[in-house]
Amino acid sequence: MNKIKTSYNTPMAYYKLSNFLKHYITDDTIVVCIGTDRCIGDCLGPLVGTMLKEKFFPLDVYGTISEPIHALNIDKKLYQIKNNHKNSTIIGIDACLGDTENIGEIQVRDYAIHPGKGVGKSLPDVGEVSIVGIVDSCESSELFTNRNIRLNLVFEMSKIIVQTIIHSYYLYQNLQDNTFPNNMPNFK
Repeated sequence: MNKIKTSYNTPMAYYKLSNFLKHYITDDTIVVCIGTDRCIGDCLGPLVGTMLKEKFFPLDVYGTISEPIHALNIDKKLYQIKNNHKNSTIIGIDACLGDTENIGEIQVRDYAIHPGKGVGKSLPDVGEVSIVGIVDSCESSELFTNRNIRLNLVFEMSKIIVQTIIHSYYLYQNLQDNTFPNNMPNFK
């Protein structure tokens, strides 16, 4: 299991993350964003989904502010998604809790998300690849409802994740364009 991580406010953070993610993205990849807009700490996923759709990202995206995928509907939504995209790779996106010194860290991992784990819920794993943003400390007793979580932090992290996904898809497309022999110049 591999992962790469960086703080959202590191210069060119998206570039570092996208160079890892480009190996896991194809034209058959779908993005599943987990969370709810009813809680600032848990709205990272729906913000990312909404921003990707607003930018007309060419891959299928599920989980937005207007149509979130959360604990109450995740089983049904994942069943529908997997039925509609039988051979697709899923990139799961979610907010998570971590150590205080890691708040603001974004991780891209080559394994699934375990949504709800940090708040003691047993929900199905999401994706073959995952992107998580650490939005609060797991030391907090209020877990995701902590009034100390700033929407600005979640919003800025969401923007970096969106840039990461878009740039990794761009890198994947360029790799495809440069590997076909038909695109090679003829020097005869």
